[in-house]
Amino acid sequence: MRAGARGRRCGLPRAGLLSIPPLLLALLVGLLLLKVLGEVEEDGGGVAFSVISIEPKRSPHGDGAPSRRPEEEEEEDSRYEDENEMPAQQIGTRGLEVQAWAAGEPSFTAELDRIIAYITRPQVNCSRVLTPGESQASQASGHKLPWLLCAEEWLLPAGNSPCVAYSFSMDGGDADFLQTVLGLGCEVHRFDPSNMNASGGHHGNSLAGSRGDGGVVSHHRMWLEWRALRKQKHKRKGSLGSVSQTLADIMETLGHRTVHFLYADLVSAEWRVFQNWMEHGTVQTVHHLVATMHLKWAGFEVGGTEEEVIRYWFSILQGLRACGFQLVYSCPGEGHSVLKRMVANVHSAYTLSWVNMRH
Repeated sequence: MRAGARGRRCGLPRAGLLSIPPLLLALLVGLLLLKVLGEVEEDGGGVAFSVISIEPKRSPHGDGAPSRRPEEEEEEDSRYEDENEMPAQQIGTRGLEVQAWAAGEPSFTAELDRIIAYITRPQVNCSRVLTPGESQASQASGHKLPWLLCAEEWLLPAGNSPCVAYSFSMDGGDADFLQTVLGLGCEVHRFDPSNMNASGGHHGNSLAGSRGDGGVVSHHRMWLEWRALRKQKHKRKGSLGSVSQTLADIMETLGHRTVHFLYADLVSAEWRVFQNWMEHGTVQTVHHLVATMHLKWAGFEVGGTEEEVIRYWFSILQGLRACGFQLVYSCPGEGHSVLKRMVANVHSAYTLSWVNMRH
């Protein structure tokens, strides 16, 4: 009896595979296949970076959970659509294509060298530009500026056509951008969930009645989301009803089909936001894009080894390029920390200016 017990615990019985019931045999074969696939993925055969949720952990029994009513938890959990529940028309037109390793294998140095070379070399040479605070095109100069917009005539809205500009910033660093697009006569909307730096113009928690006027900035206590929100059955027209919405929902509510100028400093959420734009086709509605890309840490809901994270970042940038975005200008920010590692001659953030050449 003891020998039989040892056999069941440590290996197969002497009778071999023929004595195993068919259902159990299929289970063993399946486990073996999973093990083999796992070893292949560890060797670099699959997408390596993972997604880390920033939602608070909750116990089904309430242990260690925030003190909220059950109906509040149910409401929050139901805000976002499960991937399998999303209707077919919301599925993106371009999935993220993960790029091959820069050196053929994981390498922090090779991945970092590749992405830095990419974001510091402009791909479009603009003879006329719009500089911060100025709405009159001028010749490009050698002076270092935080950003600039390509002002070639064919890339700017025609004089008699509507112009729309969005700005997402919480530190007030978009003041010059707002001045520039206001000078162009654009309908301007500024989004800041804190709304602490808003002064003048229209203010509000929602987008109801916020079709902007030329020369006036409409302020919204709202921020960008990268996950699809469940459609509310009784949502009031013109009001998004949440402080966080996708760019597609914001544009739909405001009645915009195009954003000619978009400024974004998303404090490390830009990687997942841009992935959402590409997967849902929203990126094609943006003509000029100024965005700060943060390298100090992986970003919201992005994780993995250092090499995997940088490869993911580079894949996002390549996705933008595949959608028509060409780099016009690059300006390094402060600090020299990349994924909390000090790196000489590399900065913790870069503000990049793109133009969508497909427009």
